[in-house]
Amino acid sequence: MLIHHLLSFMAVCAISNPIEVYDLTYALRFDANNREQVEDAWDHCHAVSTLQGIVNRDQPRLYIRFVENHGMNIDDYWLDQNSKPGEWLEDRPRKNIPDIQALIETYRSDINGVVVYDPAVPATSNLASSIAGAEDLIAIRYDASPNSLYSQIVLQGPQLPVKARLINEDGSSLFTGKDKIPGTDAPSTGSAKCDAYLWLKHHYMDTGKLNCEYAGFYLDAYWIENPRAANPNHHTLTNHDYFVSKRAFFFDLGVWEDETPVDDPTQKLGEDLKTLKALLLNAYHHGGREKMLHIGGFTPWANKYTDHGNAGGKHGGVPTEWEFSRIVSAYNGYVDADAIGMGAMANASFWQHYPLDEQYPQPWVTHDDLVKRGYLNRDGSINFDGREFIIFYVGDYDSAAWLYQMAPKFWDDPARGEVPMMWSISPVLERRAGMVMARMRKTATPNDYFVAADNGAGYLNPGMLQEPRPISGLPSGLDAWAAHCLPIYQRWGMSITGFVIDGYAPGLNEDGLSCYETFSPNGIVPQKIPPFMLHHQMPVLRADHDVNEGNINAAANHILARVKDRDLPFHWFRNILKSPQWYADVVTALKEKNPAIELLDAPTFFELLRIYGTAQENKPE
Repeated sequence: MLIHHLLSFMAVCAISNPIEVYDLTYALRFDANNREQVEDAWDHCHAVSTLQGIVNRDQPRLYIRFVENHGMNIDDYWLDQNSKPGEWLEDRPRKNIPDIQALIETYRSDINGVVVYDPAVPATSNLASSIAGAEDLIAIRYDASPNSLYSQIVLQGPQLPVKARLINEDGSSLFTGKDKIPGTDAPSTGSAKCDAYLWLKHHYMDTGKLNCEYAGFYLDAYWIENPRAANPNHHTLTNHDYFVSKRAFFFDLGVWEDETPVDDPTQKLGEDLKTLKALLLNAYHHGGREKMLHIGGFTPWANKYTDHGNAGGKHGGVPTEWEFSRIVSAYNGYVDADAIGMGAMANASFWQHYPLDEQYPQPWVTHDDLVKRGYLNRDGSINFDGREFIIFYVGDYDSAAWLYQMAPKFWDDPARGEVPMMWSISPVLERRAGMVMARMRKTATPNDYFVAADNGAGYLNPGMLQEPRPISGLPSGLDAWAAHCLPIYQRWGMSITGFVIDGYAPGLNEDGLSCYETFSPNGIVPQKIPPFMLHHQMPVLRADHDVNEGNINAAANHILARVKDRDLPFHWFRNILKSPQWYADVVTALKEKNPAIELLDAPTFFELLRIYGTAQENKPE
């Protein structure tokens, strides 16, 4: 009872206290040709994000202004939406914090000091974020120059104590890739980068100081060498706060055995991959065996590991993504895929406290409804009447960051509701962007229906959960995946998985299909499957074409050509970041070109597909 009253008191305090708002947008306005400005932007974002993760761990206290898109500040948008009358934050006043010194002073009692990392070994920046969460420290890059953030808050100003060092006191590197890994009897890998991560494993993962149910795959301080590779916010440091609050481990490692990464070109071939596997196996044994491993982030393909621009690799972006997914899936890991483009997010540590409803139910269609609407005959057979049925996979929303940035533009589109849209959103995004999902449910039209994005409650390759498991050799992970997905699907009233990316992994076998049947009984859309089948009563439709042409006529013609080529009268098309107006215009163009094309809502499409499959199975030979 005492704990219950304490938690209730803390909740009341959180509601009545002002929201402290810190404007970090100055860290977006740097000259990429000015090294000092680039380093300053990095340092401020890293320090603020690690601080925010600590102070928001138990209560929503500190809010950051940083992410900009569509000509607006996205962070302002969500704060304003949730401060309206009747919303969660309506009674919370706001208090602006003027500068970083004041910010540190405000929360001085919440932090134990700083963890200092090595600019000569960029990987130590991710170690610093890990240690920040484990020991309630702010991450600071070592830089003794007079105007650096290190000088301002460690050598001067508040003179925060250095509680952890990833660099020697004289400024020389702790990790050298020589002799032994510091503080262990293990021989060096020959790579300072990989030694650093194995040091973290030994001292923080093996000892239980980190929560191995969570990880962040985020670009390390190598970003400083090429800040123009992507948007100025694509260091994704502001994404760290949630994972710091969870005491997660952070990493940034390549996946290819046949090349060395651009940030560590002298390492032995495959050393990054070997190190990654060691971290993932450790996470599996310390949290991911039953509960899965939630990995935020994505391959930083503009900066490393691919053949894009100056990233220095020879593999493409999609192959690198697929190989990463194949590997992490072998260890029960899944990705909350903050991919480049819309990959930056702020304030997830704040929004994790949003009070979600216990359930957000969605209705399913009945056969009587289908008869009344002219889709079924009285005898239960489908009334095709020459029609071809289509469904759009409205994606990609397998990333909290993408949903956070794009919902203000697409959900508020006046055309939403004109045509059926199967919004495909990974339900595990409730952890970092639950307020977005809740608002969508509150304001949905009858034409808005929600299914799970790839590949369920997180992005992984389910074929890598099936035995035998290549790479890891671990026992089946299917039960863990089903146990992870089922309660989240049930909360959001989901029973369809709109897309299953098999990538380089094996396709779903009988055990894999039965796993999905437990939480997605109304349908799945994998890649490595026959064009259509029923698994017991679960419709299984093979994924087909992506249709992402911006030109409406081109998109319509693509769909028409594909429909003509297929014998099956049910057609699935994937679309990435298209507006409701685009869908409405494409449907209009399709009707003009071929009135037999009919876009269905998700329950109608998949229920008719089930009826069709049952009829096909019962056909006489």
